[in-house]
Amino acid sequence: MRCCRFLPVSLPRIAFRALAVLLTAGVVAACPSVGSVSNPQRPWIVAHRAGTADAPENTLVAIQSALAHRVDMIWLSVQLSRDGVPVLYRPADLSALTDGTGPVAGKTLAELRQRNAGWQFAVTDADGGKGYPYRTAPVGLPTLDEALAAIPASVPVILDMKSLPAPPLAAAVAAVLAQHQAWQRVRIYSTEAVFQQAFAAWPRAQLFESRDATRGRLVDVALARECKSPPPDGTWAGFEMRRNVDVVERFTLGEGRSGTRAAMWTPASVSCFRADGSTRLLAIGVNDAAAYQEAARLGMDAVLVDSPREMAAIRAMPLSP
Repeated sequence: MRCCRFLPVSLPRIAFRALAVLLTAGVVAACPSVGSVSNPQRPWIVAHRAGTADAPENTLVAIQSALAHRVDMIWLSVQLSRDGVPVLYRPADLSALTDGTGPVAGKTLAELRQRNAGWQFAVTDADGGKGYPYRTAPVGLPTLDEALAAIPASVPVILDMKSLPAPPLAAAVAAVLAQHQAWQRVRIYSTEAVFQQAFAAWPRAQLFESRDATRGRLVDVALARECKSPPPDGTWAGFEMRRNVDVVERFTLGEGRSGTRAAMWTPASVSCFRADGSTRLLAIGVNDAAAYQEAARLGMDAVLVDSPREMAAIRAMPLSP
C-alpha cells in the first residue's frame, strides 16, 4: 500500500515517536469530540469494485454477487477505451487481471470484448491450492452502460475515475449517466483532483470532495489539533480507516522518519467533518468484524468492503456500544 507523505512538521524527534503511538491508537485529540456513539447505527455496505474478493472485480458477475448479498451501494472503477467508451477496469495494464496486455486506453471496445476479466481471479481450496475457475468460464469487461442497466435504480453507485486525461472520461461518463437518467443515484470519486474541474460542466454531477481536501483535513486534526474549514453540509468524504503514514522531519543535514499505521477516522476527525452539517463519511478498507464495529461506533455512514459475502454475516452481528 502506498504511504501518505506529510511534510514538514516542526516537532522534536521525541515528539514524533509519541505521535506515532497516538496515531496508531487513534487517540490524538483535536476539535470537540463526539466521543463513542452510544447507540451506533449499522454503516451502509459498499461493494468495493463490486466485491473484488468474491468474484472477478468490476464485472457483471461481481455485480450480481454483490446484489445477492444485499449490499447498499456498489463502487465501480471506470476507464476509457481507445474509441471513447467508459468500461469497468481498475489497474493500469490489462495483464494485471486479464489474459491481455497493454492499457485500456490503447484498445477499442471490440478488442476489450475479447479479453477475459476473470483470468487472474484465483480461488483457494481447503488444502491451500489455487484454482482459476474463470479461465474455463470467461467473463468480459463490461461497459458502464451495461453495468448501470444491471444495477437496480434503487441501489446507489459510486464511480471511481481511473484514467487520465480527465475531460474526455468525464464527458463520456456524463453521457452515459444522462442516457440512464442516473445523476441522482451516482456519485463520482477519484484520487485525482482534476476530476473536480472536469465535471464542473455538468451541474447535476455529485462528487466526493477531493481526496486532497479530505486528507488535508484529517492531517490537520491529527497533527495540528485543528479543525479547519469543515466541508459544507451534504458533502461526501472518503478515506481509509487506517493508513500507512510516514512523518518526515527535515534537518539541515538530512531527515528523520517515523512510520506508523495511523487511525485516520477518529471521534475527533468525525466531529470535525460534521461541524457544519450532515457530511456523509465513507471508511475505506473495512474488511473484518472489528473494523466494522469500530466504524459503527464512530458513526460512519458507509464502509467500503472487498467481500460482501463475508460482510453479510458480520453486519448481522450485534453492535457493541
